[in-house]
Amino acid sequence: MKSRHLPISAQLQDYLIEQGVREDDLLRRLRAETLAMRFGHMQVSPEQGQFLAFLIKLLGVTTVLEIGVFTGYSSLCMARALDDEGSLLGLDNQKRFTDIAEQYWAEAGVEEKIELRLCDALAELDRLQKKGATFDMIFLDADKERYPAYYDACLEVLNPGGLLVIDNVLWYGHVANATTTEPITQAVQQLNQTIVSDSRVEMVMLPFADGMTLVRKP
Repeated sequence: MKSRHLPISAQLQDYLIEQGVREDDLLRRLRAETLAMRFGHMQVSPEQGQFLAFLIKLLGVTTVLEIGVFTGYSSLCMARALDDEGSLLGLDNQKRFTDIAEQYWAEAGVEEKIELRLCDALAELDRLQKKGATFDMIFLDADKERYPAYYDACLEVLNPGGLLVIDNVLWYGHVANATTTEPITQAVQQLNQTIVSDSRVEMVMLPFADGMTLVRKP
């Protein structure tokens, strides 16, 4: 028996944002500026940003690693949710996007909580592991072709009891195509199969926005 899910129309999506998301003017301005850009569709949705912040408060997270900062909407949501002693390390390689992020972090007064490193994220994850750095929560939203490699690397720097949150696990619905030969879709499919088969972790895939998977490291 197949489970039933409510289709999300444009009208219902608008209602969800209006009645289910507390998005202030700063976040709205950042979202609007990003959506006007060529790659604006890469931005997390407002409900995803609020969900990430909710998880941080719910779990008492103090250290966050974000892989794929883009223009900083998710970083801003998470940094605001951290207490005064909390910190977020963001990894990205596109300064033209992170320059926008830093402007909004400063306006929000959370820039002291955030460290941005422009780098190759996989190489930086290897360096972090060798240094013994660990994090309470990791948000992965970077280049999808390397998702399988990111997954293993993230588990190495995730604290016991920590949470890994992965975006775009449904990849616009393309992952349901079992015969696809498109490389990005195949990489996301490989990741999803790895996670559901990984007895080391607890996991749940959530079908909202473009899909998010939560992975808990016991």
